[in-house]
Amino acid sequence: MTFFKKLGVALALSALSASGPALAQKQEPLRIGFITTLSTPAGYIGEDERDGFMLAVKQEQGKLGGVPVDVVVEDDGLKPASGKQTAERMLQDGIKLFTGINFSNVLVAVAPTVVRNNAFYVSLNAGPSTFAGEGCDKNYFAAAFQNDSYSDTAAIAANNMGIKKMVIMAPNYQSGRDALNGFKRVYKGEILAEIYTKLDQSDFSVELARIRSLAPEALFEFLPGGAGINFAKQWANSGLNDSVKMVTTLYSMDDRMIAATGDAGEGFLLTTEWTADMDNAANKQFVKAFQEEYGRRPTVYAATSYDTARLIASALKAAEGDIEGKADVFREALRKADFDSVRGNFKMGPNHYPIQDWFLVEVARNDAGKLDYKFVDTIIKDHGDPYAGQCKMDK
Repeated sequence: MTFFKKLGVALALSALSASGPALAQKQEPLRIGFITTLSTPAGYIGEDERDGFMLAVKQEQGKLGGVPVDVVVEDDGLKPASGKQTAERMLQDGIKLFTGINFSNVLVAVAPTVVRNNAFYVSLNAGPSTFAGEGCDKNYFAAAFQNDSYSDTAAIAANNMGIKKMVIMAPNYQSGRDALNGFKRVYKGEILAEIYTKLDQSDFSVELARIRSLAPEALFEFLPGGAGINFAKQWANSGLNDSVKMVTTLYSMDDRMIAATGDAGEGFLLTTEWTADMDNAANKQFVKAFQEEYGRRPTVYAATSYDTARLIASALKAAEGDIEGKADVFREALRKADFDSVRGNFKMGPNHYPIQDWFLVEVARNDAGKLDYKFVDTIIKDHGDPYAGQCKMDK
């Protein structure tokens, strides 16, 4: 069952403001369609994304960029057909700005419907290759990453460590295929096997037996959410972590996965564009505010969602909330990305995917004896994606 839930506070301006005369008049709230995964074992990801986005709205007392907003949240149940139907219903109801989807298979079903109706989609997590190259669109933006980036950076790290033989593994859906393609494109050693799992798989005994028989030096796996929690526990129980390095992505061992897996993630080497201890003012303010509001430390999902809200805020301010009458202004402001990212260095590439820095961290004990992320190295700066050159966008 899906459910329709409205979040946010719609506030009308009743007095002249510094934002200009257009905002000095009473405004109807701009509705934002927020479709995400709130059920299934991956539901915590959608919760973090929703909470990160809504934090930015709450900090502006129901507004983004000075524009009153009404964020309409619905669960897609990790089903592409459900996400598409929800988007179609929202479009019929007049919604012209969308975000929220965290799984690429759902996004691939939803985004074309949105942009064909002259609406905007700004992705806060999923970054499929589908829309990064020849399939790019002027009304589609990805604020988190392009899917290849967390895996091609893992391949760079593996190369730097001199790892010669690896097994790579991911679920057989758009993001998983992008991840393994990204790794294969950059890795210089031998890939002993390329293993695809089911998206909702919980038992990995067959895969673990195969990995053991292949005896790689390291494993790259992209298994977010509940599947990744189950895999990490089974990985540790198998004893393979004693002989095989784990060189993967933070999306395979996020904060809430660390908490759910006990000691299973210790020693994992992870690529990421963000951690909670990044030393910049925007990030310090965000982490403090998120902890105060929700009573937990934010994950990377919450961080990129917060950034997405602030990116949208910058564009809404430029267009004075009129994303239909001033669509060109709104679009150009999204391209400009004039906001302070919690990630520090951030800009939008020519295909509307991020250019940003990527880092290597290790899951290790902190001074309090708890598992946390320990900075190891900067993998690459100003990293884009390999598809941007194929994008010929209608401005």
